[in-house]
Amino acid sequence: MKKIMAFFVLGLSVVMAGNAMAKKHGGGFEGPGVNSAVSVQDALKMSDDSHVVLKGKIEKSLGNEKYQFNDGTGIIIIEIDDDEWNGLVVKPENTVEIRGEIDKELMSQPQVDVEMIMLAQ
Repeated sequence: MKKIMAFFVLGLSVVMAGNAMAKKHGGGFEGPGVNSAVSVQDALKMSDDSHVVLKGKIEKSLGNEKYQFNDGTGIIIIEIDDDEWNGLVVKPENTVEIRGEIDKELMSQPQVDVEMIMLAQ
């Protein structure tokens, strides 16, 4: 039992020392990343299958799981499969955050295939 306890204390000491070193040296990346929202204006220029995070309002339903989305910089069509709503009710006055992929089909405007939707903070 003493060996197990000693091993546990040693392991805990190593973890705590590693955390202390990380805090001492600091550093890391500050700036936009995959979780940073982009504007619709920028999303319209992105390549097919690019991951995007958008914040704005769903203005209206276009039928067939497609909706008109506006963030003030532009309008883009988003597609939200019925199972992605997860019981969330959204009205045109609600600001939402959506995460998805740009979908550029031949001969059509870019759209966003939504993988997650939630009310914006």
